[in-house]
Amino acid sequence: MLTNQILAYLKAHGESLDSVIAKAVGLKLANTRNLLLEMTNSGMLVSCQSTKFEKGVKIQGMQCRIAGFIPPAAPGRKSAKA
Repeated sequence: MLTNQILAYLKAHGESLDSVIAKAVGLKLANTRNLLLEMTNSGMLVSCQSTKFEKGVKIQGMQCRIAGFIPPAAPGRKSAKA
């Protein structure tokens, strides 16, 4: 199922743009956006509109992440707690 593939991708890679998710899952961008909107409306995802500039090029898209998912802490040294 496509929703399971999207959820698995987001769980493995964290927050991503809709265009990156579309490439990873192998869907057209318009179909991916529709599916992401359905998943957001059902409460599976949290999304917002995003505008980025890379090398002077404006990139607009939908930034998505899994609702309520907290990724594990990164490996390495941690700061001392007071």
